[in-house]
Amino acid sequence: MSTIPPVDLTQQYRSINGEIEAVVLEVLASGRYIGGENVDRFEEQFAAYLGAAECVSCHSGTDALYLALRSLDIGPGDEVITTPFTFFATAEAICQVGAKPVFVDIEPDSFNINPELLREAINRNTKAILPVHLFGQPANMTQILAVASKHNIPVVEDCAQATGAEWQGKKVGTIGRIGCFSFFPTKNLGAFGDGGAVVTSDRQLAEKMRTLKCHGERQRYYHEAIGINSRLDAVQAAILLVKLQYLDTWNQRRREIADRYFVALHRAPELILPRQVPDSKCVWHQYTVRVQRDPQEIGTPQTDRDRLRQQLDAKGIKTMVYYPQPLHLQPALQPFTDPKNKLPVAERASREVLSLPMFPELTPQQQDKITRSLQACFDPKTYSV
Repeated sequence: MSTIPPVDLTQQYRSINGEIEAVVLEVLASGRYIGGENVDRFEEQFAAYLGAAECVSCHSGTDALYLALRSLDIGPGDEVITTPFTFFATAEAICQVGAKPVFVDIEPDSFNINPELLREAINRNTKAILPVHLFGQPANMTQILAVASKHNIPVVEDCAQATGAEWQGKKVGTIGRIGCFSFFPTKNLGAFGDGGAVVTSDRQLAEKMRTLKCHGERQRYYHEAIGINSRLDAVQAAILLVKLQYLDTWNQRRREIADRYFVALHRAPELILPRQVPDSKCVWHQYTVRVQRDPQEIGTPQTDRDRLRQQLDAKGIKTMVYYPQPLHLQPALQPFTDPKNKLPVAERASREVLSLPMFPELTPQQQDKITRSLQACFDPKTYSV
């Protein structure tokens, strides 16, 4: 069997290439490449899919976060509580509006922000809580909203990795005040380039974000605010309209793949498997394990995870590390962080996490090779590939 990549977008394209090419050519022939019917239709259909009143499309998931924070008038002197264990864009957007990211440690098994630690991080400068539904697993929105409501603080959901996920039967992104989505190609719903969207049930916030994303203008050439240029182009909107029809099917396949991983790996004492959180429906953007014991040697400068990753790579299995350094230790964020503020769970996770191949087209045969190869790294006498 050939090398197994962490994600393979070519197989998905081959399955729908006829539909994709038809709509792209239609857009090219129309001469309307910015805005227009495809963008309007996508916003309507994406909002309907999620159960949101309003959808504002934009250029990227990073811009979605920025627009959400700007719409809430968050700026210099303000603080936004978020997780240290996520992609850089979450904290970057907070800094871009002039606010300070305040990091709260994560739960060891869900990798999401620990809601039990939120209260102690809140002060008079706290203007939002920004949880991330990491790896497709919803954060505990019940507890997060309980804390936020008590202090009258809006919740902005980062759903970049969790399109279609649910918490207690409700789609993520529609539970807090605002939900932010990314359509980066590798996401569960991915464009053929950058793309993003913001959803909300607050029509005034939606209108404000529409103004901000188009140079701060509501009327052509009359600018009410300093905004940005952040538009989803018509080609990407047309592609997303096609792919949205398949999203639930692809997410179900991801759940089936995750189930096979659980069955195959649940007896591996060297691994901590991700927790399947009650009351939630995960969409498994990543299937991320924690490596807690080196298969051959313990206590070397190289982490157990990195050693295992090299062994799998030698067997033709490509894995990823999300994320090797938590945000509070990133050099760019040092001016915003307190060196005394230790976040031990996130710091340990960064040394242990390993994301196995995960994409809807991953076959049972490929997955069998992955799990047997992984087990053989720990127990070569019992398992062979």
